[in-house]
Amino acid sequence: MTDNRQRRTETLAQAARHKSEAKTKAAEAAIRALTKHGEPITFQAVQREAGVSHSFLYTHPTLRERISRLRRQNLPTPRPQPADSSESNLVLALTTEVARLKKQIRQETQALRDALAQAHGENLELRRELARRGGPEATPQ
Repeated sequence: MTDNRQRRTETLAQAARHKSEAKTKAAEAAIRALTKHGEPITFQAVQREAGVSHSFLYTHPTLRERISRLRRQNLPTPRPQPADSSESNLVLALTTEVARLKKQIRQETQALRDALAQAHGENLELRRELARRGGPEATPQ
């Protein structure tokens, strides 16, 4: 009996290691993607991009140090001003529009994820109700 218990314990420990490794890889991929797109590296941005929790990032020493270091590097530096004000205004307007569009995309993506989760929940409820009622009648096809 103890061999069976030990085997289950080892299986659970191995599954936990695999899950942690997958989360670590997702966080690292998120950091690369954020860097590639010029997004600021923050715990919240990595969490959102990787689909992992804040606590996972904060309790993982390597990821925590890397995100903290990259976040410090992201501090804004003074930008050289364009020669004429019309160019400066155009850059400012385009930068503002890009930020607005990114925010809109994040909000729409989250709304779609929420709607999908709700649809999955409703689908599960309907399947359970169908099973409880005995399922569909067999009909020739």
